[in-house]
Formats: sequence, structure tokens, C-alpha cells
Amino acid sequence: MASTNKKGKSKYTIAVFKRELPLHLMLLPGLILVAVFNYTPMAGLIIAFQKFIPSKGMFGDQQWVGLGNFTYVFSLPGFDQALKNTIVIAFWKIVLGLIVPIVFALMLNEVNRNGFKRTVQTIVYLPYFLSWVVLGGIFLDMLSPSSGIMNQIITALGGKSIFFLGDNHYFKPTLIVTDIWKNFGYGAIVYLAAILGIDTDLYEAAQIDGANRWKQVWHVTLPGMRMIIVLMMVLSLGNVLNAGFDQIFNLYSKAVYESGDILDTFVYRLGLIDAQYGPATAVGLFKSIISTMFISVSYWLAYRFADYRIF
Repeated sequence: MASTNKKGKSKYTIAVFKRELPLHLMLLPGLILVAVFNYTPMAGLIIAFQKFIPSKGMFGDQQWVGLGNFTYVFSLPGFDQALKNTIVIAFWKIVLGLIVPIVFALMLNEVNRNGFKRTVQTIVYLPYFLSWVVLGGIFLDMLSPSSGIMNQIITALGGKSIFFLGDNHYFKPTLIVTDIWKNFGYGAIVYLAAILGIDTDLYEAAQIDGANRWKQVWHVTLPGMRMIIVLMMVLSLGNVLNAGFDQIFNLYSKAVYESGDILDTFVYRLGLIDAQYGPATAVGLFKSIISTMFISVSYWLAYRFADYRIF
């Protein structure tokens, strides 16, 4: 055991380090991969402050423009709308991405037939493993205003055909609903695992006190899930400016830029199509700074009000 000081805190000694050295070596490959693929590319952030010309190289004699790229990007006509769309879409994906898996996990936990429960769980989390390239093609067919099965059902019931992927009024809700449909089953696995970790004696005590199933869920299950719910909320807030590039890129068109264009698709056109690498990198840096601020604040709130700590 590690030695302790007068205040009862553990002291990390050389002997402890030697004993735990195999564990540190096990972490080494992962740390190397993180350093190579996550931290080394951060050197490219310098492009955000340059009038970047690829032929001169990243560290060549590039013209330094300071915050000029940021000023230029913020003044572009489509930036404000892309930022607004990003926040709205990401907000609803985060909120519903927390609520729907929790509700589904609570409902599935009440099912007593294990075979039926496993079958349902397998069916609902299977879409998570399908890429948006595949699902994009499926939804284009399903939501087609002329031959899609959804519109066939709507017209059969006496309604009018809806252009889900070509009408700005419907495109944003379609993005949110299809994303939740794809991911909620996989997210529910985490909450089901948290429910299984709750002491069954608490349910027995609640039954003795006369609590019905609803009260057991409210007073035993949800409090037992509190820590994992807080963790998932903290992690999700870091994606407040990530509205889902893969999904939107495979579903949107020029007709729905007003409601579906987000910062990532905006950067894609700015950087890869228009070859404005400096401004595109500036938007990426802007996103990273805002996301870091949000996840830091959310972690502080989790520690302040739920006594939750990662470390």
C-alpha cells in the first residue's frame, strides 16, 4: 500500500510506481496513439492565423494575418445561419439523446421475459452500427415525396405528401428524429447496466413500505442512475457545436441550406471546395474553444450540484 501523510492522503512513492509499472506500460500504446493522432495535428492550428498557401508548407513563409481569418469568417453571410442551425440541432440531439435512452431503459427493465427483452434490445441498437452513408440512402428512399413508404402511408390516410428532405420546415425535425432513432438503442445499454448495478434490497425495502412500480422507479431506480446520467450529460455537452456532419452531409441539399447547413458543412465547402484553408481552420478552432468551455462548465456544475468527479 502507498504510505500516507498526517492528513491521511496517499503519497505516491517510487516503490508504488515500480509496483504499478506494468499498468503504466499497458497504457503506453494508447497514450502514443492519442499523442500522434490527437495532439500532433494541433500544430496545424497555426493555419488559422495565416493566409495559408499549401505549396509553401505549413511552416513555410506564410503571410501572417492574425485574427483576420476569424473576422472574415464571422462576416460571411451564411455563417450566422450555420451557427444557429448547429446550436439548435445539437441542443435537441443532446436533450433527446439523454431522455429517450433513459425512458427506453426504464421501460425495458420492467419487462420480465428475458428472451423478449434481449430481442428488442438487439433490434433497437443494431442501427447504431450502420453508417450514415447506408442509412442516408435508405432514408432518401423511405422519405421520397413520390415513392417513399412514409408518404404512401400519409396519402393513404388522406394526408398530403411531405418533402421531408427538401422542405426547410420539415428537414430539421427529420434530422433530429432520425439521429435519435439511430443512436438511442445503443445509448440505452449504458443505463441498463447502471440499473443492473442497483442493490435489489432497495426495491424490497420500497415494496415493504408500500411503493408501487412507479414509485420504485422514481425513488430507487432513477437515484441509482444519477451518477451515470450526470456523466453522460457532462460528456454530451462537449458536442454542443457538433450537430452531425456525416448525417447532414448525406441527407441535405441546397434547397435546405437555410435549415440544415451547420458549421461542419460550412467548413467543408469553405475549406475543401473553395480552398480557403485559413478561414476553415479558424472555424474549427472556434468550435474547439467553445466546446472546451462548455464541457468545463458542465463538469464544474456536476461537481458543484451532484458531487460528481471524473478524477
